[in-house]
Amino acid sequence: MLEKLAGIEARYDELSRLLADPSVTGDYTRLRDLGQERAELQPIVDAFREFRSVLTELEDARSLAADTTDDDLLAMAQDEIAQLERRSADLEAALRALLLPRDPKDEKNVIIEIRAGTGGDEAGLFAANLYRMYTRYAENHTWKTELLSSNETGVGGFKEVIFLIKGKGAYSRMKYESGVHRVQRVPVTESQGRIHTSTATVAVLPEIEEVEIDIPDKDIEIEVYKSAGAGGQNVQKNATAVRIRHLPSGIVVQCQDERSQLQNKLRALSILRAKLYELEEQKRLSELSQSRRAQVGTGERSEKIRTYNFPQNRVTDHRINLTSYRLESVLGGDLEEFIDELATRDQAEKLQAAQV
Repeated sequence: MLEKLAGIEARYDELSRLLADPSVTGDYTRLRDLGQERAELQPIVDAFREFRSVLTELEDARSLAADTTDDDLLAMAQDEIAQLERRSADLEAALRALLLPRDPKDEKNVIIEIRAGTGGDEAGLFAANLYRMYTRYAENHTWKTELLSSNETGVGGFKEVIFLIKGKGAYSRMKYESGVHRVQRVPVTESQGRIHTSTATVAVLPEIEEVEIDIPDKDIEIEVYKSAGAGGQNVQKNATAVRIRHLPSGIVVQCQDERSQLQNKLRALSILRAKLYELEEQKRLSELSQSRRAQVGTGERSEKIRTYNFPQNRVTDHRINLTSYRLESVLGGDLEEFIDELATRDQAEKLQAAQV
């Protein structure tokens, strides 16, 4: 590990020299790329330099303890040794985590697809609750959101809603939300006061660039039609909505929320690229042995991941056995407690797998 860290430090120093080179400072694209690479290495280098300093201090303290005959000085040296050993162990663990292979998708924007599951209108209302929860979470991170496609139920809910979250590291945080979300509450229309259980499915997809997923024209059928959504007479008179069918996979996506047919087509293609990328990822994951598959971050759509219980003001994440009695706050976008714990558990499992 130390050899690898020394190599990273050498690259960091080289980048620092290059960024001060006049031949580089005049090239904006290269300057940006080198600056980004240096910024990514800096946390590792900072931790490594502190770790190396602590190891030096630890060696000095052990030498002092071995050489001294003064009881008070020995006691002080032993106390310092204990503190430095704890600090070096913490830094070593942090460095091992920093050296884990990064998910290249983590820095991407994210497309979130929410579908109402079992429960009729109540499931659609819950899908709308989840949509608001995620948009508010995005606001808390100063991320931007864009509605890509929606199919409303007519009672304030969604049969399906697809939207984009644009922000640095959005996928790294949102990827843990894939799965089945369950709500337990008394519907407004329930005269007997009985608790109903409804579900909604969340799929989290990294936004994929055109160059990453090539979709030949011969593989798609494009249909345009009049939008059925809001937008006034202009939308109703003109065929602005777009439906795209991917022939090899059978995947169908549609967009109708923009006034422009071209904009709807571009958004539909963006969703299609994300879905095709996810399809390839699922194939790849299925080829891995079960023992090597990360359990927290797989995002299996059939997996019930979280329950929102209104009578008990309770939210429970079943993957990590974490329960919060702040239902209103969570639905208001305060998801940090859950996502932090999921990310920590995911990292711990990757570390354990790396040591096997």
